[in-house]
Amino acid sequence: MKLAMIGFGQAGGKILDKFIEYDKRTNAGIVRSAVAVNTAKADLMGLEHVPESNRVLIGQSRVKGHGVGADNELGAEIAEEDIDEVQGAIDNIPVHEVDAFLVLAGLGGGTGSGGSPVVAKHLKRIYTEPVYGLGVLPGGDEGGIYTLNAARSFQTFVREVDNLLVFDNDAWRKTGESVQGGYDEINEEIVTRFGILFGAGEVDEGGDVAESVVDSSEIINTLAGGGVSTVGYAAETVENESSSGGLLSKFTGGGQKQPEDTANTTNRITSLVRKAALGRLTLPCEIDGAERALLVTAGPPAFLNRKGIERGRKWLEEQTGSMEVRGGDYPVPGSDRVAAVVLLSGVTNVPRIKELQQIAIEAQENIDEIRQESEDNLQNLVEDDDDELEPLF
Repeated sequence: MKLAMIGFGQAGGKILDKFIEYDKRTNAGIVRSAVAVNTAKADLMGLEHVPESNRVLIGQSRVKGHGVGADNELGAEIAEEDIDEVQGAIDNIPVHEVDAFLVLAGLGGGTGSGGSPVVAKHLKRIYTEPVYGLGVLPGGDEGGIYTLNAARSFQTFVREVDNLLVFDNDAWRKTGESVQGGYDEINEEIVTRFGILFGAGEVDEGGDVAESVVDSSEIINTLAGGGVSTVGYAAETVENESSSGGLLSKFTGGGQKQPEDTANTTNRITSLVRKAALGRLTLPCEIDGAERALLVTAGPPAFLNRKGIERGRKWLEEQTGSMEVRGGDYPVPGSDRVAAVVLLSGVTNVPRIKELQQIAIEAQENIDEIRQESEDNLQNLVEDDDDELEPLF
């Protein structure tokens, strides 16, 4: 699936950068075009793989390139005001060559949290291609303002995109891990999961053809109908004689010739499907009630088979209660791993979102109280007891 990606804000830009690096490393052919947008000049300068010509600094008249802090209302205002600058970069995207837009953003900060729904709304108004969001929820230890921002941004973002794919930092940060180290690892997890999902169907000509093809239309149909999506992933190392790289080191020559027992192949795939769906999802939820699902199995061709995929698909139908469950494989001849990726679309039983909203309501009340107390304290500080000083205006 070929995507035009727009990374909005610091987190969005870093994830976009990681996607481009992943695309180059694996030759997956996912990122057809990439644009990074930010109000902070330093964040744009820190990107390594996004071309400089595709880095857009907005809000210069308002924040002088220093960012908006955690003020996502200001982030939204600036995105609205400077949407023509963003569109200028988007105009260079060969839209006729992409299957969809993907807007990437962290939902807890200011620029991405406020600006990503604005640009998604703008894209949907102009283009006929689907517009998806990939939103990252902040960890619970990042503070009340970030939780409040995320709850408000989530509520807005999900309305403006054709589907919102969500990654919850709270489910992935390890105890005692540094913030920077944690984010680097989380970004790697994000691109691994979504890279396999969006990479399906982009097999090079002359390479191995999937037994059961997953192309961009399958992904689009699974994401159709809107709502929230989550992705599960599980992988297992196999002895591949022609292995010469990681999971998605995509080589097209010297196919895998090692024989593999059909029963073992089928059992491995069905086991991985269960682990992917019931393990750590990008957004933890109860999988029953998911409206649609898509299964992608990736790995050396000899370790993939139609029977395993079909069993995995039927199991997903039983677990989700959905009759819209698609499935297929993604041959990766040079890999030494077999992986299963499960996309669950239209999920509704998500405890984390309810918790986020409740904490945000409490945070909003506290913030209003703190602001009022701050205003009262300032008033007491500047007033003179005898009211003898005249203000300038």
